[in-house]
Amino acid sequence: MAEKRRIAFVGSECYPFVKTGGLGDVMYALPRALVSEGCEVRVILPLYACIHQKYKENMEYKGSFMMDQTADGRSFFVGIMELEMDGVIYDFVENREFFDWGNPYTGLWEDIPKYCFFSKASLAILNYLDWAPDVIHCHDWQASLVPLYLRTKFWATAVGKAKTVLTIHNLRFQGICSIEHLKYWSGLRDDLFDYPVLKHNEAEANMFKGGLAFATRITTVSETYAKEIQTPAFGEGLDAHLRYHSPKLSGIVNGIDVEQWDPAKDTLLAAQYDVDSAVEQKKENKRALQERLGLDQDGRKMLIGLVSRLTDQKGLDLVDAIFPKVIDGNTQVVVLGTGDPRYENAFRWFESQYKGTVCSYISYDEPLAHLIYSGADAFLVPSLFEPCGLTQLIAMRYGTAPIVRETGGLKDTVQPFRGDANEGNGFTFDKYDANLLLDAINQAKTVFFTNRGAWDEMVRRNMRKDVSWEQSAKKYMSVYDETING
Repeated sequence: MAEKRRIAFVGSECYPFVKTGGLGDVMYALPRALVSEGCEVRVILPLYACIHQKYKENMEYKGSFMMDQTADGRSFFVGIMELEMDGVIYDFVENREFFDWGNPYTGLWEDIPKYCFFSKASLAILNYLDWAPDVIHCHDWQASLVPLYLRTKFWATAVGKAKTVLTIHNLRFQGICSIEHLKYWSGLRDDLFDYPVLKHNEAEANMFKGGLAFATRITTVSETYAKEIQTPAFGEGLDAHLRYHSPKLSGIVNGIDVEQWDPAKDTLLAAQYDVDSAVEQKKENKRALQERLGLDQDGRKMLIGLVSRLTDQKGLDLVDAIFPKVIDGNTQVVVLGTGDPRYENAFRWFESQYKGTVCSYISYDEPLAHLIYSGADAFLVPSLFEPCGLTQLIAMRYGTAPIVRETGGLKDTVQPFRGDANEGNGFTFDKYDANLLLDAINQAKTVFFTNRGAWDEMVRRNMRKDVSWEQSAKKYMSVYDETING
């Protein structure tokens, strides 16, 4: 019998302990899927003060030690608190000086020391626990120094035999600071602060850049995004660096937790449904959504949902530009989210102008999000860029047709509707242009109002689509095997 693969995950957040975005979902769901594939998995996280006490109460103390960290030899306390859930072991790095403030992040100047310490402490903890992984899977810039520490300070230890995979969830955030600041807090040797590794420009260093250079393999969260980030338009200044390292770069699209997102068991819905009952039961959720938000209760109208951070990245300038043209007497729009005041105020104004037709819920409400996914007919994701995207996957899981821009994971997961072949999952547009978004919305309207049979079949087709982590986990297993054997 083959030995189980040992995989250590290192990242700055993980649901349900702490989450600010999609990274937290991946750090939760992928380890559980890998356990189902027969792996042993540990997840290493900071023990933030903002983690709820109900989790801390169940943690077990596993030991502590002092670790040297800075260029001038300062040492810091490293404590280890452990918790097991669903077959995954979570090891929390305890240090009140670094992790007792922030929610979980503060400002970049303060976060640089925090994540230098966290990256090094993660490797020291694995040695302390005498648990040598085959692969250390690091996530985003906060864990990007792990590959450098592994090959420069831990190479002669038990953990030093591990290979590293570094996943890019969002390249926009890279951990850039002055060279002096990173030199001091990382304690890394001077020759690493040259252009092939950590040097960003004459004055600044880039943590992510260094991690990408030293990682055994690089992954990102969709095949299209892996290609996009090698171009100036999406590379955030690292496109040349990524082109150089492209032989070790690949993309694997995320999944979603299909147990958490299951319309047949979702207690937050007005009416639960499966693929066979979706067409009728979605109507009940639509009525409940209209009633809750004060919209005209008319099942014949098309209801478009948008659940998002209200930022430029999400394509909301396009939505703002065409919004009045979307409202035609037969269409309702529901917006849920917070973000840039410019968009918050714009959507509030649209609601005031189209009472009974538009609701802008400028907050975040988890039960309402579930009701939008189930009650809306179509779901809008017109992002400027989207490394993977989860909302379009959830929408399809709930039988709601996505309207998306062909970028990143949106392009990889949503196939354009083709009525002649009775195939496709939603409606798409390519160039970042408001009129093209309007065309895609109008195409969706045409099918909804004039070819309901094809629309209903698309609802069922979307619900049958495999958006689970199972296939993604198998692809990561292949990457791990190639990394170990390569």
